[in-house]
Amino acid sequence: MGTPDSNDKNNNNNNFFNKNPLITFVIFSIVVIVIFKIFVGSGSSSNMLSQSLGSAQKTEAITYSRLLNLIKTKQVQKVEISNTMIKAVSDQNGAKILYTTRAIPGDNSLYPLLNKEHITYTGFSESNWFTEMFGWMLPFLIIMGIWMFFAGRMQKNMGGGILGMGNSKKLINSEKPNTKFDDVAGAQEAKEEVLEIVDFLKYPGRYVELGAKIPKGVLLVGGPGVGKTLLARAVAGEAEVPFFSVSGSSFIEMFVGVGAARVRDLFEQAKKDAPSIIFIDEIDAIGKSRAASGMMGGNDEREQTLNQLLAEMDGFGANVPVIVLAATNRPEVLDSALMRPGRFDRQVLVDKPDFEGRVEILKVHIKGVKLADDIDLREVARLTAGLAGADLANIINEAALLAGRSNKKTVSQGDMYEAVERAIAGLAKKSRRINPKEKKIVAYHESGHALTAEITKGAKKVSKVSIVPRGLAALGYTLNTPEENKFMAQKHELWAEVDVLLGGRAAEEVFLKEISTGAGNDLERATDIIKSMVQLYGMSDVAGLMVLEKQRQSFLGQGATQTPREFSEKISEEMDEFIKQSLNEHYEMVKENLTLYSGAIENMVALLYDKENITGDDVRSIIEAFEKENGMPSKLSEVSDNIKDELKEDASMVKHDKELK
Repeated sequence: MGTPDSNDKNNNNNNFFNKNPLITFVIFSIVVIVIFKIFVGSGSSSNMLSQSLGSAQKTEAITYSRLLNLIKTKQVQKVEISNTMIKAVSDQNGAKILYTTRAIPGDNSLYPLLNKEHITYTGFSESNWFTEMFGWMLPFLIIMGIWMFFAGRMQKNMGGGILGMGNSKKLINSEKPNTKFDDVAGAQEAKEEVLEIVDFLKYPGRYVELGAKIPKGVLLVGGPGVGKTLLARAVAGEAEVPFFSVSGSSFIEMFVGVGAARVRDLFEQAKKDAPSIIFIDEIDAIGKSRAASGMMGGNDEREQTLNQLLAEMDGFGANVPVIVLAATNRPEVLDSALMRPGRFDRQVLVDKPDFEGRVEILKVHIKGVKLADDIDLREVARLTAGLAGADLANIINEAALLAGRSNKKTVSQGDMYEAVERAIAGLAKKSRRINPKEKKIVAYHESGHALTAEITKGAKKVSKVSIVPRGLAALGYTLNTPEENKFMAQKHELWAEVDVLLGGRAAEEVFLKEISTGAGNDLERATDIIKSMVQLYGMSDVAGLMVLEKQRQSFLGQGATQTPREFSEKISEEMDEFIKQSLNEHYEMVKENLTLYSGAIENMVALLYDKENITGDDVRSIIEAFEKENGMPSKLSEVSDNIKDELKEDASMVKHDKELK
């Protein structure tokens, strides 16, 4: 019982000193000074006294004047003098006494008196070889103490320190996860790709006997929040093997060679515990292309770490059941040597979930959440097209927080809607009250977006229109959600998106006879769409089928990054003219449609003024009523019929795929 208590006490003391470096340094300095004063000061004085006293039986401190009287009365036989002290030896009745006193600076009367009385005198030094050596070494001892203290802290933080060159054992989280494939929803294809890895880790002998070579490395590629780490943990959980998880950035330190040492340690531990899985998250931190840094200016530490990783993956034998999983959302920057067969043999795309995938993810995250009877997860999934699994988990949690804030017993569908809006449009700024004039401008602007979206073929349908400020700068917003994820867009859909973006500005000009700054971002996005149609997609006569800018897919940002332009000034001028002309033509067309539906716009603005938030159904009801009232052919029903036909085709294709499976 005593040993654990003493260990705990020592650990607590160590933690105190580690957490308080300044106090530790002050204590260290005080201890050194005290030792110096005790052992050096007193020790040197005692040595000097013993040398002078010889066989003296008594030591007495006297005044300087008394010492002069003793000399004059011939009671002193020998005197020793230093800069600050005078010692005199007296023999009285066979007993030797050592008198000591402080020297008086500037006094020159002592030496003539000693000569006159014929008394032997000598000088002495107040220090000895030990004090001189210790005084010379003291600064170095203090510096060494400081260095050892900070080196110890670096060793703790680096998992091995300077002398250990960064042992990785303390940086690796080795465990056997309980995560299963059932916990990973919305990524069915990705799960199927890694199933054989699970089988290999469970039964490696089966594959070795057949001579099969299992992939050494699997690269999980996908955007942020899609579940790459969760899938890797599920592989280890299904296989029931040790899971060594480490971040790519933890390999990199300021000392060259630390990263390579950590890679070696990581693979050594994984081999000892084989079968096992090594998971390197954000591998692009160490796996960036070495060609990108050029001949000069490269990061030697990152390059050495990458080289060591390549060497370790080559060092796996066919009978070593260790799989390396890595995750990245920037596959385009990885070194080609890392991607070649024999290393990361397979790339598995973990994409954003489709509609059914989102429903399954929502079902996973609502476990443990008390839901009201009106909850419709399919409606929530429809509103969240394009969101990743982490976004959906955040929406469920946000809805629960909203319900708790309102002191509700269950989470309602209204809480879900508000959480979706927060995720897409930002937090509502209810305290930011705009003046009536700006409120009117915002109402017409958002009504223009909404009406254009509903009567334009190929546009995303409206889910909600609001004139409540949200996010950092939005004074209002129109929430457009697609019926399903789209991985490509047809030409008419791109033009429809341009029309919807121009609808807000057009409404301001048609109904208010003046424009505002509120359409700045809309015009920027519309310009970018048309520019991409010319430069990337060959959807204009300016360049025909010629691609003017190369693009590479990225999971960060807007999805594609372009290289600097590689076309002539003539094409640039023609492209600028085409963009300008196209924007003007579509802008005029949108204004005509808004003028035609002016009554619907006015009704929509009035409803927005009253409620501040209206649904997509409200928008469609206003348009339908206006069309019937004026005997107009229904553009709304025409667009809806097209959407229904597309959804029927999609449903039949999904049914056919399921039957084939």
